[in-house]
Amino acid sequence: MDMNSDQIYIDKVLSGDTNAFAYLINKYKDMTYTIAIKIVKSHEDAEEVAQDSFLKAYEKLNTFKGNAKFSTWLYTIVYRNSITKIRKKKVDTSDIDDYVIDNHSEGDEFPQIEAMKNEEQQKYVREAIDKLPEKDALLITLFYMNDSSIEEIEQITGLTQSNIKVKLFRARKKLNQELSLLLKEELKTIL
Repeated sequence: MDMNSDQIYIDKVLSGDTNAFAYLINKYKDMTYTIAIKIVKSHEDAEEVAQDSFLKAYEKLNTFKGNAKFSTWLYTIVYRNSITKIRKKKVDTSDIDDYVIDNHSEGDEFPQIEAMKNEEQQKYVREAIDKLPEKDALLITLFYMNDSSIEEIEQITGLTQSNIKVKLFRARKKLNQELSLLLKEELKTIL
C-alpha cells in the first residue's frame, strides 16, 4: 500500500539520498500543519512547529522502526512539538475530564458529521472545528478528516483508547453545539 512507498523513500534517505526526504515532506506537510495549527492556534507557530517536526523526523529517521505507519510516527512528533510550544508560551492547564463513560460506543456519532458533503457545509464544519478547544479540534481532525484510527490517535497523543473515545464523544457534542450556533446565526442573516 502507501506504507511501502514511504518505506522506499525512508530507505533512500537512510542510504544517503537526503533529497528523498522531500517526497515525505510534500506528502505530509498539509496534515502536519493542520495538526500544529489546531494546537498552537497561530500560523507562525504552526509553521515553526511543522518545520521543527520535519527536521526532528529527519534527524531521528534511523529510529523509525516501522511498527506503525510513518505518518503516525511523524504526527506524534508534531503533536509533542506543538504541546511543547504552547507550554513554553503559557502556563499549562490540564483537562479534568479524563474519566471514562462506560456506555459509549464508537457508533455514537452525530449525523451532522456524517452528512457534511458540499463545500458550504464543509465551511461550517471547519468554522465550528476552529471554535473548539485545541485538543478537541485535533481529535476531530485526526479521526474524521485524516481517517486516523483510535489506535493511531493513541500513538500520536499518548492518550488511552478509552480516553480518546470519551474525548471524541464530548468533542462531537461540542461540535454539534457549535454547528447549531453557526447555522442559527446564518439563518438569522438570511431572514
